[in-house]
Amino acid sequence: MIIERSENEINKLREAGKIVGLTHKYLQQFIKPGITTKELDILAKKFIESKGCTPSFEGLYGFPGSICISVNDEVVHGIPGNRVLKNGDILKLDIGACYEGYHGDSAWSYIVGEPKSEKDIRLLKNTEEALMAGLAAIHDGCTTGDIGHAVEKVAHKYNLGVVRELVGHGVGDAVHMEPDVPNYGKEGKGPRLHKNNVIAVEPMLNLGSRYIYQLNNNWTIKTDDGKNSAHFEHTVLVTDTGYEILTRRDVELDPEDIIEK
Repeated sequence: MIIERSENEINKLREAGKIVGLTHKYLQQFIKPGITTKELDILAKKFIESKGCTPSFEGLYGFPGSICISVNDEVVHGIPGNRVLKNGDILKLDIGACYEGYHGDSAWSYIVGEPKSEKDIRLLKNTEEALMAGLAAIHDGCTTGDIGHAVEKVAHKYNLGVVRELVGHGVGDAVHMEPDVPNYGKEGKGPRLHKNNVIAVEPMLNLGSRYIYQLNNNWTIKTDDGKNSAHFEHTVLVTDTGYEILTRRDVELDPEDIIEK
């Protein structure tokens, strides 16, 4: 069942989404060669808790981290650890925050230091474009197929592989809820969305093949051909005329959260 959220629920979802956006902004100042993924995870957890929230992914289905951190050919669900980030790495941070029982969920891809290639720059730019195209298809009465078709159209335009086994989803008082929101599809097909539904749209696009496999840690997903992948995600509210991004990235950090470089 796709749930229509009350105004009270929407306000809590807005707050959770705001904290997710702030966490991304906070972590950006630490993304540089030499930092470990575990250090980023610890920073994220402390920041989320300092804002009155809890990390949504901590212990979710047994996940052994506070946020998902995936690098290069890791698509999603990377486990924070001792890996040291290097210049040119493609870093994907998937962050969830829970405020009074309601969740925000957003992933973003970053290049550590200087990019290794123009291909990597375009991969991030084009995957973000695919996300925004998917969001642009959202309105009261649209279908998940409309969203997936819009994402897939951009991906095919740039010859990127569309991961099909992993999809977006509803968001609310659980991180993952109905409906599934694939990054492919046909216009007019799939569940229909209405005002006050809340979903996460999250293209996962690969430089090469769409095919993936899971590591024996039972979490991390990698591209089958070893080529890089990008992941962009926003949690959004369906409105009368379109959508509202709940995990906005134009939020301002408090001065005390800004670390002098």
